[in-house]
Amino acid sequence: MTTYYQAFIANEFTDAAGGDRRPVRNPATGAVWAEVPECGPEDARRAIDAAEAARRDWAALPSVKRAEYIYRIAEALRTERDHFARLLVMEQGKPLAEAGAEVDDTIRYMTYAAEAARRIQGEILPSDLPNEQLFIYRVPYGTTLGICAYNYPLALIGRKLGPALVTGNVMVIKPHEATPVTGSEFCRLVRDAGLPAGVVGLVTGGGAELGAALVSDPATRLVSVTGSTRAGQAIAAAAAQNLAALSLELGGNAPFIVLKDADLDAAVEAAVVARYANAGQVCICNESVLVEDSVAEAFTEKLLARAAQVKLGDPMQDAGMGPVSTEGALSRIEALVAQSVDAGARVALGGKRGSGDFASGNWYEPTILLDAQADTPAVSEEIFGPVMPVVRIGGLDDALRITNARPDGLSAYLWTRDAGSYMRAIHEMETGTIFLNKGISGYVQGYHNGHKRSGLGGEDGIHGLEGFLQKRTVYMQY
Repeated sequence: MTTYYQAFIANEFTDAAGGDRRPVRNPATGAVWAEVPECGPEDARRAIDAAEAARRDWAALPSVKRAEYIYRIAEALRTERDHFARLLVMEQGKPLAEAGAEVDDTIRYMTYAAEAARRIQGEILPSDLPNEQLFIYRVPYGTTLGICAYNYPLALIGRKLGPALVTGNVMVIKPHEATPVTGSEFCRLVRDAGLPAGVVGLVTGGGAELGAALVSDPATRLVSVTGSTRAGQAIAAAAAQNLAALSLELGGNAPFIVLKDADLDAAVEAAVVARYANAGQVCICNESVLVEDSVAEAFTEKLLARAAQVKLGDPMQDAGMGPVSTEGALSRIEALVAQSVDAGARVALGGKRGSGDFASGNWYEPTILLDAQADTPAVSEEIFGPVMPVVRIGGLDDALRITNARPDGLSAYLWTRDAGSYMRAIHEMETGTIFLNKGISGYVQGYHNGHKRSGLGGEDGIHGLEGFLQKRTVYMQY
């Protein structure tokens, strides 16, 4: 039996104009358990028209009044935490505890944004002339678009919507086609919180046609995207026609660098957690280990022993690592492992799809590849799955060369006790986030952004908040 979840336009739950529907599959079983509207350009136009109708009145509200609505949504989400956690397990596949943590993160993102309502600041500058004053105001863009990836379907909504709304923007949300259900249910909380019609909209459906209609609409003034580099490039090209502002959190390929003076036990634990959390579907995950030769044997032995403890398990029971979210992702992981083995890498753990109780659905075993090189496909490409290739390096010079040669630069990990090494990495490593002697994490007051092809802009912290504001300069004579 399937449940139907609708799009949300002008505070009304609605079908697609053409009446078509799209199935939603449970990644743990492959079974269809839900349906959503297959929205198209006409639906995109309706959602944007509703947002345009609401934006001026919403921007005119005092920021603290806008924040009150955000607090209401966050509190409702806290009340329904278990419900949303279970929906996340069913549509995305992460274990129940991780799903609950995602709900908590969503509440945290929205609460942080609401708390910033009294911190939206302008500037007063001296004039060159007498009897004149110079002001710089920070004002909303207006109608904005939030395009979300499938790895964190709910948290990405909260992360985009909170700062967008508190700064006076309105937003149309486009969830990933594989994970639209929590977004639809989230809009129920939006409606119940009493937000004016059009302030928040949500359209569901396939990415290309619907996304293009939303991005290229002349009324769309800012596009916030979390997704692949390829998707970000296509969206940037479509947004260029209207010169819409962009916030692009795109693909990454984080190296996990272990130098000879590292705390090996701590590094191993961090490497395993940062690789297999959410089945490796985290943009800042440990994508490959670069370990210094002199400690490679000891580190690898510990790594294999710890990784062998990670087992596949029913995500609804928190029994182990869950599946990857889509069949397409699973096929890509399988192909990258095969290509890497052909190129000389060796499977030391895992290396295949699930079997037995895990034969149905998108299961892939926790995997470690040894004898990998910098140009091994599983190293040079973003895997976005539970595969950890290990590359031996001569030291920090090799690590920096491999890291900086990549076209992306989202995050990196460095384990060393040497202050000179990590200060050199801070200054030379071309990446937006560096974890020094620390595992995977992210704080709402930080700033999560990429360098190079990993994108531009971000939504966390005060810098993320400012990304939803444009400047208006006023020269006033008196």
